[in-house]
Parts: sequence; C-alpha cells; structure tokens
Amino acid sequence: MAELKTKQHDGDVYEFINTFTDTEQKRVDSRELVELMQKVTGHPPRMWGPSMIGFGNYHYKSERSKQEGDWPLVAFSPRKAAISLYVFTGAPEHEYLLKDLGKVTMGKACIYAKKLSDINLEALEKLMRATIEFLEEKHGKVNRD
Repeated sequence: MAELKTKQHDGDVYEFINTFTDTEQKRVDSRELVELMQKVTGHPPRMWGPSMIGFGNYHYKSERSKQEGDWPLVAFSPRKAAISLYVFTGAPEHEYLLKDLGKVTMGKACIYAKKLSDINLEALEKLMRATIEFLEEKHGKVNRD
C-alpha cells in the first residue's frame, strides 16, 4: 500500500505564507483564511505536505481500497493560479451549500478561487461547518491538536 505523501508536520505556517505566495494579495487572503478556518474549526493552523495549511484532523479508512490515514478537517493552499480550498465533502446532499459561495470553480476534491474577495465568506463558513459535521458523523469525533 502506498504511503500518503501529504502529512502534517511542524513547518511554520506564516513563514510558508510569506515565502510561498507570489503576491501581497495572496498573503493577505491566506492570513484571513487562517483566521476564519481557525475560528470555525477551533484548531490551530498546521502545515500538511509542502503547500497545504490544514486545521484539525481525522483518521479515515477508504471503502474502496486498503488506504487509510490522517487528513485535515478543512484546508487550503495559496497556489499561484488560484487558492485551493479543501472544504467540501463532495456529498450530493451538500451541493446546495455551493450555490451562494461566489465566483469559484470546482475540481474533483477542492474548490478554486482567484482571490478571497470572490467568495461569500458566510457561505464558506456554512460549508465548512457542514463538512466538519459530516466528517465527525462518518469518522467519529475528530482529533484535537
């Protein structure tokens, strides 16, 4: 079984933001996302892999393979092309939460936004809360940092 490459580590979140982001706007958006996600989850920001900032974590076991591991409850990455938001379960019953989110595009496992001002932050907060509730129901109470 292949080992997950994206693991939590002790890297400095703010140093990462300052060195990885390519514009001042991405730095400001990233710091604002850190505050929002920390408020919603109650967890401090932690680095996951080389470029993801995650909050909290849970242990999962795949229903389709033997893969299992730890993953953040919610996370984001301030990539060059767009901010990648890992805040959506992908469950059909949660799709209604996407309609008020704003100017975003969808990937298979994440939501992309060019800048934070394109997103309705109230809708994002509702989406994150629904995701956390879903994950706790499916995987049990989440790990506390």
